[in-house]
Amino acid sequence: MLDDALIQQLALELHQAEKTRVQVEHFSKRHPGMTVQDGYAISRAWVAMKIAEGRTVRGHKIGLTSRAMQVASQITEPDFGTLLDDMFFAEGGDIPMQRFILPRVEVELAFVLHKPLRGEPGRPPVNIFDVLAATEYVVPAIEIIDARIEQHDRHTGAMRKVFDTISDNAANAGIVTGGRPVRPDAVDLRWCGALLYKNGVIEESGLAAAVLNHPATGVAWLANKLAPYGEGLEAGEVVLGGSFTRPVAAAAGDTFHADYGPLGNIAFRFV
Repeated sequence: MLDDALIQQLALELHQAEKTRVQVEHFSKRHPGMTVQDGYAISRAWVAMKIAEGRTVRGHKIGLTSRAMQVASQITEPDFGTLLDDMFFAEGGDIPMQRFILPRVEVELAFVLHKPLRGEPGRPPVNIFDVLAATEYVVPAIEIIDARIEQHDRHTGAMRKVFDTISDNAANAGIVTGGRPVRPDAVDLRWCGALLYKNGVIEESGLAAAVLNHPATGVAWLANKLAPYGEGLEAGEVVLGGSFTRPVAAAAGDTFHADYGPLGNIAFRFV
C-alpha cells in the first residue's frame, strides 16, 4: 500500500498532466507494489483537488464492463470514476481538442437518477430492479476517455496496468448526451444498440446487453462498491453504465455521429 504523501504526489502529477497535456509514466512501473485500492485512493485525491478548485460532482462512470476488457486487464470486476461539471459537453456542438491529450470515444447509455441508491451493510445488495426503480430516465451517451498516464511505456512499450487506469479517474474525460430520453421500463435496455460513425464511416456497433448482460448491472455494482466509503449514488446524478463498443480514436476535425435507432442520435465535432 502507498502512503498518504505518495498518493497526494501522484494525484498532483495527474492534475498537472491534464493541464499541460503531457502524459506521465506508469505509476505501476514506478511502484510495483501498487494495489487496486491505491489506484482508487489516487483517483479520489485527484478529484478532491478539482473540487477544491471549484468543480462539482455531477455523477459517475463505470468502465471495463465487458468480459474481454476484464480478461485483458486481468481483473474480475469493472472500475469506476467521477463525472465533474466541466466534463459535460453539448450535443451537436464543437468540442475543443485542447481539453484532451489522446481522446477516444465510446458508446454508452446514461442513467439519470431521481432517487438515491445506497448499498448498506447488513442489508441485501442493490440490484438492477432497484436501479430501474430509482432511474428517472435513460439517455444515449458518448463518453470521451483520455490518458493522462501514457498507455504504452515510453521505454519498453509495455501496456499500462489496471492500477494506472483506475488512478486516472478510470480514464474519464468527457460526456455528451443526446437522442431521446426514455423511461427505464419503456424499452428492453439490453436490446438498445448503436452505430458509431467517424467522419461518415461506421467504425463500431454494439448492443447494450454486452454491458454485464444488462446496462443497469454496473449501476447496481457501483452503488454497492461505494458503500464502504459511506457514499452512494445521489438523486439527480448521471451514471454512465459502461461502453458497448470499443473506443475509437479522435483528432481535431473529426466528426462523430452515433445512431441509437429509436432512441435518436448524438453528433459533435472535435476542433
